[in-house]
Amino acid sequence: MELLDVNTLMFLVFFGFMASFVDSIVGGGGLIAIPALMWTGLPPVMALGTNKAGAIMGAATSFTTFLRSGKIDQWVLKRLFPLSLFGSALGVAVVQLIPPDILRPLVVIMLILVLIYTILKKDWGRENQFRGLSRRMMVLAGVFAFSLGFYDGFFGPGTGSFLLFAFLAIGFDFIGAAGNARALNFASNISAVVMFIYFGNVVWSYVIPFGLAEIAGAWCGAHMALRKGTGFVRPLFITMTTILIGKQLLDLFR
Repeated sequence: MELLDVNTLMFLVFFGFMASFVDSIVGGGGLIAIPALMWTGLPPVMALGTNKAGAIMGAATSFTTFLRSGKIDQWVLKRLFPLSLFGSALGVAVVQLIPPDILRPLVVIMLILVLIYTILKKDWGRENQFRGLSRRMMVLAGVFAFSLGFYDGFFGPGTGSFLLFAFLAIGFDFIGAAGNARALNFASNISAVVMFIYFGNVVWSYVIPFGLAEIAGAWCGAHMALRKGTGFVRPLFITMTTILIGKQLLDLFR
C-alpha cells in the first residue's frame, strides 16, 4: 500500500466528509466523491470502486444512526433489505454484459418528474402518515426495492433520490423516508463493494482515509437531519436532485 502525501490525504478527508454528509441525508454523495477521486488521477473504474468501498463505511454509519433513533421501520426493513441486496448483485453482474448509459435519458426524465412533484406538493413529507402496508402495497414495495437495488448495481446515479421519493410516496415524512432510504442504499452498496473488490477496482491506500472521513460525515449528516427535521431535509433534497439532473444532462449531451 503506497503512502499518501499530506495534500492528497487532506483532499481525500475533506471530500470524503462532504460527500458522506450529503449522502447520509438525501443521497447524491457520488456527485462529490467520484469527481474528487478522479481529480487525484484515478481512472473512472478505480474511482467508482474506491468510492463504493469508502462510501459503505459512511452508509453503515448513517444507517445505524437512523436505526438507533427509531426513524427506520424495522418491519419494512426486514422484508425489503434482502431484495435490495440481491437486486444490486444482479445489477452488477448484468452491467458486465450491457452498457449502463442506455438508461441515462430515462433517468433524467424520471428525476425531473420527481423534482417537479416534490416542489409542487409543498406539504408533502411534513408529517409521518405511514400506517403500514397492505399486501398489495407490500408486493409493490418489494418490486421497487429489488428494482432500485438492481439499478444501483447497474447504473447508480439518482438511487438515493428515487429511494427517498418512494418512501415519501407510501406515507413517511422526510426524516423517516431518509432513514429508510439509507437502509436500502446500504444494502445495495454491500453487493457493489464485494464485486468491485473481486474485480480489483479498489485503491486501499485511498479507502482508509476516505472511508474514515465518510464515517464522520455520515454521523454528522444523520444527526443534523434528525435535529433540524423536515425543514432542512426537503430543500437539500430538491437542491441535490436539481444538481443530479444537470450532471446527467451534461453527460448525455456530451
